[in-house]
Amino acid sequence: MSKFQEVENLTYQKNGDYQIPNLTLGLEDYPDTVGKYGLLRETHLKNHRRGTYSRMLTDGSLWPHLCEIDNQAEEQVDLMMEQMMKSQNVTEELKATNQMLWVQMVTNIKAQAEEVVLRELIYC
Repeated sequence: MSKFQEVENLTYQKNGDYQIPNLTLGLEDYPDTVGKYGLLRETHLKNHRRGTYSRMLTDGSLWPHLCEIDNQAEEQVDLMMEQMMKSQNVTEELKATNQMLWVQMVTNIKAQAEEVVLRELIYC
């Protein structure tokens, strides 16, 4: 029994005297870049979960994981901000009457939402 498995429909490209297989990682469905939360997750994995990072890097699951975490974190921050703004009565009316207070409150709400997301999704 052979250790090597024959792959059907594999194409090659000639490079000098060698035939090099045209291989892809299958990441066409994912964006070329990740956002803030994906990069933070990658840094956390590199620095604190080296085994997981190496495994994910070698089996090709790192990029999809980072994209998914980034999307989930963005959605969760947006949702939490919306809910917190509603509960704290941070409205467009407040924005029109007292811009500085509105900016302070929105900045505080965003910081709180990001703190929760970082703890639950990024640094776990």
